[in-house]
Order: sequence, then structure tokens, then C-alpha cells
Amino acid sequence: MDVHMSVGSGERLLEELARAAQLASPAELPVVLNRYAEATGLGRAVIYLADLQQRLLLPLVEGEPALELDTSLAGWAYRTDSLRVEEGPSGGLNVWLPLADGAERLGVLELNLDTLDGIKLLRCRTMALVLALIITSKRAYSDTIAQRMRTRPMELPTEMVRAFLPPRSIGTGRVVSTAVLEPAYEVGGDAFDHSFTEDILHATILDGMGHNLASGLATSVAMSGGRNARRIGADLDTLVGTVDEALAKWLPDEFCTGIFTQLHMPTGELRWCNCGHPPPLLIRRHRLLHQALERPPEPPLGLPASLAGAARQVHDVGLEPGDRVLLYSDGVVESRNEEGEEFGLDRFTDYIIQTTAAGQSAPEALRLLIDAILEHRRNELSDDATILMFEWQPPGP
Repeated sequence: MDVHMSVGSGERLLEELARAAQLASPAELPVVLNRYAEATGLGRAVIYLADLQQRLLLPLVEGEPALELDTSLAGWAYRTDSLRVEEGPSGGLNVWLPLADGAERLGVLELNLDTLDGIKLLRCRTMALVLALIITSKRAYSDTIAQRMRTRPMELPTEMVRAFLPPRSIGTGRVVSTAVLEPAYEVGGDAFDHSFTEDILHATILDGMGHNLASGLATSVAMSGGRNARRIGADLDTLVGTVDEALAKWLPDEFCTGIFTQLHMPTGELRWCNCGHPPPLLIRRHRLLHQALERPPEPPLGLPASLAGAARQVHDVGLEPGDRVLLYSDGVVESRNEEGEEFGLDRFTDYIIQTTAAGQSAPEALRLLIDAILEHRRNELSDDATILMFEWQPPGP
């Protein structure tokens, strides 16, 4: 087929790809993709997905080798969210395109072409965009995709908590929210949540007491309570009260700490309620504003109003464009190496500031940070380490 086909032919083939991909199982998806790639002159296609810890790029279909995310050209495309091209081992070109659904990074797409021109480049980018949406849709109900993103078995409490977690990263033109959670396969009671309603970003971090199935169940109930309240339009103090009542009713012996935040994206107004958790951090113009968001904490979640003694206090502050707000669990800064040295709050914030100054995106900054924390502990954390960061960057006038 002529690669410079008419616009109508190209659109028809793209429609056929979308229709066939919707009906394909994950194992059939590469076959459908290759059929489209060959018909449009794009050669052979291979899908790679990032593993849970974002260290490897794993092929969706077995038979291709895994790729190191930090050292390969494919990893470079993933880390920088940009296209990369190299000469193939037997001639031609290897093109690596990031697979991303908005702010959520999924993996990369490899295409093997004889030549590359403007029309083929447009088709490559379009294929990657469509494919990312298809993968996002299928992973909601496909255990095959979940399997491909894991490098070892997962413990049951972790499986339960991860079933409730949203994507690692979400974003709009005004804000990006991104999170990491370790240990990836043995997490205890930590969790995060973020979502949009109208012009509000909701971001939450939770830390259940203990490291067992009950603590994971407590954070799962807390997340569900928060979602149930915000989906009926509850304000922040009512939302937190809903979580308190849910835990007190269904798990009266379990408690968890947490922070609930709401960011009004048009204006940058931030409201938050801190329930026994480390206070949020505010980074502005590459500097940590010490104690900027520190307020007297509320009791842990799980105490109804009659026992907590007073209504939950909600605080508010105005953000400036470019501000980054960090929510974290105590396992992040209290992680100790073999010499007993804590990772510490200073090292934690300095790492974020340095990676931001180096031009790293928010998701990449957190990926690098959690790797540094794991390296500090030689990949064996004694407590869960969870970080959620959101950045408010409204469009210019």
C-alpha cells in the first residue's frame, strides 16, 4: 500500500484500528496494532509497559526482552515524554514513542521503519495516542495487563489496597497530581487518592495503623468514604466526617491518619484538613516555605464527632502559580539506612527542589525520589513510604 495514501484512507484505517482494538484481548492487541502499522507503512510495532516500580519496561507480549528504564533509549522516551529515534541493528530506524494518557505514563511504543518522514511521524504519534487510551481502558478489567506490569507476586493486603488506588498521575491544563507508593508488593496501610470534580482537584493521603489486612481494609474504607462524600458534592469538613463515621461504624477498632485537600484550580485556593498526619509541605520558586502549611493537627480518622470533641478544622491558603504541595507518610522521612541515619525531611525536600530545578516533570521527580529512598534502605523499607505531589500551574493571561 502507498504510504502516502489519501487522508480518507488513513482515517478509515485508524477507525478500523480503534474498532478492532476495542474487541481485542490484550494478547490480540499487538496483532491488531501490527496489522494497522503495516498497512500505513510503519513496519513492526511492540508495546512495552512500565512495571509497578518504574524501573523496567516490560513487553506486553512475551518474547521481547525487558528494557532498563534508566539506561535504555526507550526509557529515555518514557522519562522525558518525548520521541526518540535510533538506527536499527539491521538497517532502518527504531522509533520510540511514549505511551501516556494525559499525565499518566504507561510505557513506550517501538516501531521499526525503513524511513521516516513527516507523514509517517504524524501517524506514529496518532497511533501512540490512540493506543494509550485503549490500554487505559483495558487495564481496568484485564488481569493480563496487571500481570505484565509486575515482576513478582503481590501480598494479599497490598492487592486489596491497590485495587482501590487511582492512576499514579492525573492532570489538566492547570494542575498535575502524581503519587508513588512503596513497597510496591508488600505495602501495609498506606494509600493515596486524587480526582477531579468540576474545577476542584481532590488529593488525599492515608496511613492505616499497623501492617496487616485490617490496616489495609481501614484505608480502603476511608478512601471509599471520601469518594462517596465528594460524589454527592460534600464540602471538606462533611467529607472528613463521613470518613470518621464510616470507620467508626464498620471498623471500630481501626484508625488511620490522613490529609484531605481540595484545590480550586481557577484561583489556586487550597483547603485542607490534617487528621493526625505529618503536615503538608509547600515548595515555591525552588524553596521550601517552612511551616507554611503547618497547623495544629486533628485527631486520627475513625473518631465520630461525639468522641473527637469538636468539628474538624479546615484550613485554607492561596497558592501562587508554579507552587508544588507535597503530602507524605512518615515512612518517607523516617526511613533509616544500616548506619541508623534517617533519610530526613531536609534530604526529602532538597531532592524535590533539585529535580524540579533540573526541569524534571512532577511524575519523574517523584520516581527519582522514591528510588533514592529505596537506595537509602537498600530496597528494604521498614515502613510504607507514600508521596503525593500536586503542582498548580494556571495558563497565562
